[in-house]
Amino acid sequence: MSENQAAYPIATMCRLLGVSPSGYYGWVKRRPSRRSRADAALIADIREAHAASRGTYGAPRVHAELAAQGIRAGRKRIARLMSQSGLAGVSRRKFVTTTVKNGGRQAPDLVARNFAAERPDLLWVADITYIPTWAGFLYLAVVLDAFSRRIVGWSMGTTLATRLVLDALNMALATRRPSGVIHHSDQGSQYTSIAFGHRCREAGVRPSMGSIGDAYDNAMCESFFATLECELLDRHRFTTQAEARMAVFEFIEGFYNVRRRHSSIGYLSPVDFERQQRDGAIDPDARERAIVLAAVKDKPFGRPQDGAVLDRRLARRPPNRAGRDGRMAPPGAEQKNGPKEDQMTSDQIP
Repeated sequence: MSENQAAYPIATMCRLLGVSPSGYYGWVKRRPSRRSRADAALIADIREAHAASRGTYGAPRVHAELAAQGIRAGRKRIARLMSQSGLAGVSRRKFVTTTVKNGGRQAPDLVARNFAAERPDLLWVADITYIPTWAGFLYLAVVLDAFSRRIVGWSMGTTLATRLVLDALNMALATRRPSGVIHHSDQGSQYTSIAFGHRCREAGVRPSMGSIGDAYDNAMCESFFATLECELLDRHRFTTQAEARMAVFEFIEGFYNVRRRHSSIGYLSPVDFERQQRDGAIDPDARERAIVLAAVKDKPFGRPQDGAVLDRRLARRPPNRAGRDGRMAPPGAEQKNGPKEDQMTSDQIP
């Protein structure tokens, strides 16, 4: 009515809408309620927390961010105000299989889809992904600590040579100096190479590999790539590989490791979680178990139980897809698990 009072009399609009003129003028002169004023102040804090997360946080992480600042508000209230303000977090897309079968298992599976770790540098998970740019693909290899979800090693390159994963492993070894850590990956040719096996043996790293064509066997690393994709790659288009390098570096070292809140570790960042673990201040109930699948017995297509015999005719075949979003990679892209001359045999694994 206020917006149209220049064109129509207030009395006429009140009569058509069934509102008394005195009620309308009383509403106009009435001051906002205490609740409305509190919501307006809270919306400003929500917008600031949402902007600080690069527009990626939903209601649960915004709630945790405000709680860390001493602002008390219910999560449902925050979700309602975010919806009214048009604020929302980003969501992930389903991952697709990018591996192909090219031989037998090169190392045992020491993880068996159990990604729980009781301390840092007990279990690392590693993988490679594509980063599209207008100048061609950039490849990213990461090493992630299963205890805190921290990226402890990473490397980028324009080719899928074994040096890519070696650089990521060397960075993790230099910054963490582990003892007997398990390094879990898929059976990509870079991880089954002789050079990578020799480096693991020199550093006392225990290689572990999941089955071929099954992303659940390396689900924790796939989860990080899904986060990277929905919070960075889907929201930016890179014209050059140098631009992509800077953006990925800033995302990992400037946001993901030090600031991004993870629901599985009590809505703390990986750096804060490790700091509290060193100080002995971690609440045992704050950390959730990293479960990526239901029990094997509930999954007819899951890992066979002890004593079971896998019928080759019943084994799942990996989908015939490539690329992160299901499209075939451009002609210039390298095959992630292409055959290499320096493949390790099982007796070369320590």
